[in-house]
Amino acid sequence: MTQALAAGLAPRIRVNALAPTVTDTALAQRLLGTPEKRAAAAERHPLKTIATPDHVARPAPWLLEDARLTTGQVLNLDGGLASIG
Repeated sequence: MTQALAAGLAPRIRVNALAPTVTDTALAQRLLGTPEKRAAAAERHPLKTIATPDHVARPAPWLLEDARLTTGQVLNLDGGLASIG
C-alpha cells in the first residue's frame, strides 16, 4: 500500500511508513506485563531490546522534514527481527 500510494501521489506528496515491533505501551501489556515476558520478547530480537514509544517516534520528523528523496519506503523499527532475525 505504501508503494502504491507513493507512486500515485508523487511528486506532490511523499508516502512512507513506520513498521514497529512490539512496543512498550499499555496496548502491549498482555505481551510485556511480567519480567519473564519482557525478557522473552527482548530475546526474540537480534538487538535484544524492547521498543519504546520514543524509538518509534524519533524517525518520524526525519521522514517528514529531511528525507526529501524518500518515498514508498517502509522503515522497519523491529530490532533487526525482519532482516537478520
